[in-house]
Amino acid sequence: MAVPAFDPKELEVVREVPPRVEGFPPTVHFATPVSYKEGYKAMLSRQAIWQPAGLETTNFCPKINPENIARAFVIDANTTSGAFVNAEHGGGPDFFGIEWEYVAQAGGSIVRPGEPLLADANDWKEKLVWPDLKSWDWAGSAELNKEYLSTTNYVNLWILNGFWFERLISFMDFEGALMALYDEDQKEAVLELFDKLADLAIELIDLSVEYFPEIDGICIHDDWGAQKETFFSPDLVAEMIVPSMKKVVDHIHAKGRFAELHSCGNIIKQVPNMIACGWDHWSPQTMNDTQLIYELYGDKIITSVIPDNAAGIWQLSEDEQKAAAQAYADKFCKPGKPSYLSGVGRNPVAFRTALYQASRENYSK
Repeated sequence: MAVPAFDPKELEVVREVPPRVEGFPPTVHFATPVSYKEGYKAMLSRQAIWQPAGLETTNFCPKINPENIARAFVIDANTTSGAFVNAEHGGGPDFFGIEWEYVAQAGGSIVRPGEPLLADANDWKEKLVWPDLKSWDWAGSAELNKEYLSTTNYVNLWILNGFWFERLISFMDFEGALMALYDEDQKEAVLELFDKLADLAIELIDLSVEYFPEIDGICIHDDWGAQKETFFSPDLVAEMIVPSMKKVVDHIHAKGRFAELHSCGNIIKQVPNMIACGWDHWSPQTMNDTQLIYELYGDKIITSVIPDNAAGIWQLSEDEQKAAAQAYADKFCKPGKPSYLSGVGRNPVAFRTALYQASRENYSK
């Protein structure tokens, strides 16, 4: 696809969204040459038209999935209407009947540790009761969310409870899950379990895209690290997680959708494993050197990049904001090697205007 040349008329503000915090300017929307949906897809296809900056996506975590309720992470027509409030109604059983508890201070849910379902991964065939996904009221949810999904944004289905290490933690607590990955007496059972969980993921994806065809991409969570380091070696991830994870990513692509990994922690060492799985996009947390990750791997996976002085951009003069935007575009908005802007929130108007123009000019070269 040929990227259209930049037209200054695109800088016309077609819509303003009021700020979420008093004292901040509104978020402006420009006259983009294609819809936000198509612009975001173009970035993921390495044919970026402009620099996506957090406005182009609509997240979707339907209440029909009990895990979204358990994790207090419902995002659909129920939450926009006020019928479901995560902080009030979140928590409860997941796919496997494991109880999650909403913790207000954390803004999310956890499994209370100390009484894991599995003490040994070899027991999973006896103790796990697999969910009947087809029994859910898919048609009813599709009808309820028809208007919510009727958007020109890129619709991203989030699957917050993953199917690998995080899932194993919910079964075994953190220490037990980590040991099971290393223990020679449990590793084969874990590999078999992960493959079975991948099949469950595939069934969930198939039903989701059948009843919600508006879905453009699927984001799946699996945290691999903490503030300073990854939980396990890249070799272990390649052996224990990559085979079944690649199976799911390949299926997402076969359904004509994009695949995004959400994985927290300082895990730059694991990026080659993400690439081996075929993920289209990963958004590193701020403890990662996002600019280095882009330089090393940006031609193989789309990553989020935090600009220099991201938190301070709001305090810069308009001329300084424009200079910061041009510097970002020149370094991270390259044809065939796009990036996703991170760390600047909804973006100061001068910065975002300059970045839009600079990225349009760079990507259309």
